[in-house]
Amino acid sequence: MAEDVDVLVVGAGVLGRSIAYALACAEPQLRIVVSGRRGPGASRAAGAMLGVLGEVTAAGLRTRHGGLRLAMAVEAAARWPAWREGLRARAGGSAPADGYGAGTYVLLNASSGRLDESAFEAIRTAGARHGLPVEDGAVPDVPAYRPLDNDRALRALFLPREGFLDARRWLRTLDAALLALPHVRRTATGRLRAVGDTYELTTRTGRFRARRAVVAAGAWSGAVLDGVAPDLPVLPVVVAEGAAVTVRPDLPAPPVVVRTPNRAYACGLHSVPQADGTSYLGASAAPALHPGDAPTAGAVRFLLDAALGQLRHDLTGARVVQVHHGNRPVGLDGHPLLGGVADRPGLWVATGTHRDGLHASPLIAQELATEILHGTPSPWLTPWRPDRMPIADWTAADAIEEAAAHHEALAAESRMRPPLTGDWPGLLADAYRHLMRQTYARMPDGYVLPPELAPLGYEHGPALAKLAQGHLDRLTTRNRAGS
Repeated sequence: MAEDVDVLVVGAGVLGRSIAYALACAEPQLRIVVSGRRGPGASRAAGAMLGVLGEVTAAGLRTRHGGLRLAMAVEAAARWPAWREGLRARAGGSAPADGYGAGTYVLLNASSGRLDESAFEAIRTAGARHGLPVEDGAVPDVPAYRPLDNDRALRALFLPREGFLDARRWLRTLDAALLALPHVRRTATGRLRAVGDTYELTTRTGRFRARRAVVAAGAWSGAVLDGVAPDLPVLPVVVAEGAAVTVRPDLPAPPVVVRTPNRAYACGLHSVPQADGTSYLGASAAPALHPGDAPTAGAVRFLLDAALGQLRHDLTGARVVQVHHGNRPVGLDGHPLLGGVADRPGLWVATGTHRDGLHASPLIAQELATEILHGTPSPWLTPWRPDRMPIADWTAADAIEEAAAHHEALAAESRMRPPLTGDWPGLLADAYRHLMRQTYARMPDGYVLPPELAPLGYEHGPALAKLAQGHLDRLTTRNRAGS
């Protein structure tokens, strides 16, 4: 027989744990069950740059929803100090040192394409728009910066308020805080299904039933929702696989982040100091339809070659402490899924946050908890309702140009050198555009593939088109039934 509780939270990454914590703090008598799997989720592999400006790109700044995502990042950053202090106080002596700090250098080198230059200016613009300091930095003053001569930066920005922390230590702090809450229970992964107007979670240790359930299972959220109701019109979630490496340098890492702008379909190179003096080097990005179970040799090779060449060649003798692999969840339109599902009262979703999940976790957890407990729609979450039409801030023509620019950046960072006869650079750029035009022509009407997911389109075009069309068909069926 199932045990009755108040809320089921499926997903034990940073969002699932944070939502459970926010719910329990808001109403301490709530009986909450948190179910999650151990595996290659995004949280344990995160670099945990609590950045607002470092991730800004010119394309994101031009679009409406890019502006909304930036505003969320600003708000989340403002909530982090109190959020962290409250969690650490709840965890008490079990809270480990978490490496929390601030300060980020963003470097402009020649190991990429024109996207880096436009991102540099976009960072300045975003800082001015939100009243955040952006300072010109002297490249020789960047701590522990030792690039190869051919990869050296000529310009640098310093972002004094950009935060960071050790993600793995932060997850331990969340665990300790949840353990201190008497009505929060952790269980192994299980199967969630709808039973009438309730939800039932079956695990190997028991069955639990509640009228409210939250699916925050990262890249596995789609599979969980299919178990609830296979025809739910919830935007599909795809994956951005990422690899990173933690190394132990001879001297402790300096207490600042050093990074490049977002580039080449990814978040740029970055070195993040960890609480134990090691350095986290990240990160690769490979869009995929389904989560992967381990990093590829190519991803690790590319990451180490780029990081040691562009950031710190003196780390060639550093010991590798850990190779990280994570599956970042990405909404099919490139944006998060946050909020309730209209077709299923009592069901909420929190996933698809890509690289923003850990940084945005205080805001998402607090706003979603308020929605769940009081039924008050959050203005922060409303744009990201999970049962929406795909967001399309791009025309197909503009998306093609942006995706081709990312491809050029990828070629440059891979040290591809065109022949010095004729207009080979121009010919290659035209080839990228041709590839992207073919890719975008495969997509169904009503869906514009976001440029950062373009590799998914040219590597898995038919399957991606089928996934998008299936969601559009489900929305059409729902709308007809509603009329």
